[in-house]
Amino acid sequence: MPGRRQSVWLVMAAVACGWTGWSGSLLALPVAMLFPALWAMSSSRLVAALVSAGYFLAASRGLPQGVTNFYSSELWPGLLLWIGACLSFVAVHAVAWANQRGYGRGGGPPVRYLAAAVLTGLPPFGITGWAHPLTAAGVLFPGWGWWGLAATAAGLLIMTTRVWPAAAIILGGFWLWSVATWTEPKLLDGWKAVDLEYGQKLGRDASLARHRELIATARKAAGEGIHVVVLPESALGFWTPTVAGLWRDAIRDPHITVIAGAAVVNAVGYDNVLVAISTEEARVLYQERMPVPVSMWQPWLAWTRQGGGARVHLFGSPAVEIGGARIAPLICYEQLILWPVLQSMLQRPDIIVATGNGWWTKGTSIVAIQQASTNAWAKLFDVPVVFAFNT
Repeated sequence: MPGRRQSVWLVMAAVACGWTGWSGSLLALPVAMLFPALWAMSSSRLVAALVSAGYFLAASRGLPQGVTNFYSSELWPGLLLWIGACLSFVAVHAVAWANQRGYGRGGGPPVRYLAAAVLTGLPPFGITGWAHPLTAAGVLFPGWGWWGLAATAAGLLIMTTRVWPAAAIILGGFWLWSVATWTEPKLLDGWKAVDLEYGQKLGRDASLARHRELIATARKAAGEGIHVVVLPESALGFWTPTVAGLWRDAIRDPHITVIAGAAVVNAVGYDNVLVAISTEEARVLYQERMPVPVSMWQPWLAWTRQGGGARVHLFGSPAVEIGGARIAPLICYEQLILWPVLQSMLQRPDIIVATGNGWWTKGTSIVAIQQASTNAWAKLFDVPVVFAFNT
């Protein structure tokens, strides 16, 4: 009975850990670092699976409502996707679990948790690797860069050992110092992002009137000293030569560049992209590496030769050049998972450009979590960031 009671408390603590750490509050992210300790204290593989499920389901609790909003459907499809997404996270951590009383084959908890953290941070498991505790690095060690990431990883591994209380106290000290001295991620002079409130109509209204309205919005944002204006994901709808010509002719100012989201249709599906428009050119700047699974990326369509859905460019261009600056683009879903941002940071970008079309997240904290995660990475690597979202 005492063992069962302890297991219940561990699961409840994991739920609280996931719920609080991934509430959308940037400074709450380090709470997620308690998860490895709870996982390691599990008395069996089953309990470790339940602890992992509690953490992940609490952290991703906005998914069912988001899916319901996206498809205008009942709640149960969202619940099925929520549970399905949880399975890979739970499976990895359940298989990796080891009893603290003996290291045995495969190493002890630190080695096994390291394997789980790597697997859930990289494809294929990392495709649904939300709520990765490493994201807290930017809150604990702002400006430390890769050294801060290494220190956070070391802290997570120590949290799986018997000396985890000491590690928690040390990490808590860094957390308190960070909270006391916190400043928002810096901005880059000459850049401005524009948030829109078009709801689900954004990108679906291809009328000339809508494009003229967006052009007027972009030109208004390009005030004194601004040379790059960023619009949200999907802002321009389908990217065609006609749309490119309309926008290029309308920019007029040779010193202004507009970065905006669009979709490029091809024979097998479409690419979710960012385009760059100036008086001199209008080109595809970036192809999204990881679209939202199921709602956008539907691999079974390719397997059954039906075609359709967004294409994946898993290890495509992690950074692109524009106007003499190297940018790290992160479109929507890429802000929730680990490997796209780390791949981009290897390129030493000058700025992170984070865009999203979050109308379907109404009633959830998904957009807040996206922005908290991106801000954390921006602080860790001391890189400016701009956000452009549609709600």
